[in-house]
Amino acid sequence: MMSDTRTGSTSSRSGRPSAAQRVRAARILQEVTSPGTLGSPHPALLPGIGVEQTHLSFRIDKVVFTIAAAVVLAVIAWGLLLPAGLAEFANAAFELVTVDFGWFFGVLTVAVLVFMMWLGFGRHRAVRLGQDDEEPEFSTVSWVTMLFSAGIGIGLLFYGPLEPMSFFLDPPPAFTGTAPGSGQAMHVALAQTLFHWGPVAWAFYALVGGAVAYAAYRKGRSPLMSALLEPVFGERSQGVLGKVVDVFAIVVTLFGTAVSLGIGALQIGRGIEIVGGVGPLGNAVIVGIIAVLSVAFILSAVSGLKRGIRALSNVNMVLAGLLGLFILVVGPTVLLLNLVPGALMTFVAELPVMMGQSAATSPDAQEFMSAWSTYYWAWWVSWTPFVGMFIAKISRGRTLREFVTAVIVVPSAVCLVWFTVVGGTAMWLEQTRSAMSASESGQDMLFALLRELPFGAVTSVLAVVSIVIFFVTSADSASIVMASLSEQGNPTPRRWTTVVWGAALATVAAVLLVGGGQVALTGLQSLMMVSALPFAVVLIFVMVAWAKDLARDPLTLRRRYAREALEQGVRAGIEEHGDDFVVGVVATEPDEGAGAWLDTEDPALSDWYQPDEGGAETPPSRDPAG
Repeated sequence: MMSDTRTGSTSSRSGRPSAAQRVRAARILQEVTSPGTLGSPHPALLPGIGVEQTHLSFRIDKVVFTIAAAVVLAVIAWGLLLPAGLAEFANAAFELVTVDFGWFFGVLTVAVLVFMMWLGFGRHRAVRLGQDDEEPEFSTVSWVTMLFSAGIGIGLLFYGPLEPMSFFLDPPPAFTGTAPGSGQAMHVALAQTLFHWGPVAWAFYALVGGAVAYAAYRKGRSPLMSALLEPVFGERSQGVLGKVVDVFAIVVTLFGTAVSLGIGALQIGRGIEIVGGVGPLGNAVIVGIIAVLSVAFILSAVSGLKRGIRALSNVNMVLAGLLGLFILVVGPTVLLLNLVPGALMTFVAELPVMMGQSAATSPDAQEFMSAWSTYYWAWWVSWTPFVGMFIAKISRGRTLREFVTAVIVVPSAVCLVWFTVVGGTAMWLEQTRSAMSASESGQDMLFALLRELPFGAVTSVLAVVSIVIFFVTSADSASIVMASLSEQGNPTPRRWTTVVWGAALATVAAVLLVGGGQVALTGLQSLMMVSALPFAVVLIFVMVAWAKDLARDPLTLRRRYAREALEQGVRAGIEEHGDDFVVGVVATEPDEGAGAWLDTEDPALSDWYQPDEGGAETPPSRDPAG
């Protein structure tokens, strides 16, 4: 196809094609955009297809379920019978990963962040995570709150005062010229904290979440981690390789969330001790806390996203927002308001320095990277199967620009404000009133901060409630994701599967606390970090596969057609008619028009479009008569 620049029967006054020309142009456009085999859809006109519109069915994957369960039971037994041995092995392996492969995680963070910025604000930004005309399922407000609650959870409250305080008193090696406890140290501490919790962390989640949503709701593939690799590995992604990836995703999700449940229960227990003025709580009380939380998140999970997670997310955002607003108002308000833009600009200015830190910089840098940055990158990578797949479920119908903006920019902005308000207040108290750093543990620091402010007892209760809800939203999301992975990617997994994995989460946490105690928890936490290394390799293939998919997306093809047609039409118009021409449509000889660059018979362009009978609207065919 090329553009017709003839001026034949156009109106000489308006320069517009006549009605007859417009009818003829429409007919020719249908013909020239439908070359090849008659009756088959043109790859540039495919509207996209959701997984529920295909012939795919979802059953329990016995291989994935059985192997995942066996691995879980084996590690539980190891933690119960030989907790010290498990901890020793896990810590040695973790040391190997953070020291010898820290450079790899550093490179990966840069690559993932740049890749997601390119997707969200580059030429693919208008591609929809769904069919061309599909509308989002959730309102923007509910969508953002679900993203935030599921992706951050307890860490927001636990690390809110702790991490900025750590960097305030002991500046990172990249800022050796900063005096500890100074005003500049405040800015540096908040910038380093945002580096760990901001765009980099959310870019990891956005990569997996966006790739799963694109594959499932635009290409009709199963919403599985293994399905993301299909453009690279083909049918092998459905074989042994794919099952290994899916098993690993379940194991990482279960132990990561179970460890967090155990730690979360201890934190809630500590909050009860502080608020209630009671002595140390025994294991029986901690197990009781786990039992109550388990019932809550299982009920939330089986109630469905709309009724369960969305309601809890909205409630918790209000609670956390009220807590943050209270600290802002009764704390050093003017200082905090000045710190927000100051910390942001420090983050932007020092981002290359922070990203450029490596173990080769100095021994102190090696120690810092292992304890903080590389540890965080491994943590975020290990959570990508869980958080990413949940993000995919709630992001259907969004464009890539909307998706990247919401998933990366909005939560990062909230993290900036939260850490500035909570961490800034803690640092201010350290400077002016009391030694916040003297708190017995990181679990105490938030409550110590609240005690220094008015209505400390009330706000401490609010903090405990918020911690509970944050964990429930994370745990029920994890239960749904693991159930989906066990059922070949079923978008709406069976309730009993969700209950099984939810009960497994609670059982693992309770058994570890009662049996192996803190030693077993620490060992499993290290194992979860170690599991991030192979998943980091998977993420590289996810980026390659998604880029290949987007290069063949129908919208990408249509826009390439438009560029080629316009280029040919304008060039021919100027050469033949000077300034006086309009651009129309006319057929050309084969391989000479706007679509000469595209092999429309390439199976990769359209074989993915396999609607079930009556499941999807049939796009325009290649047959001009039909």
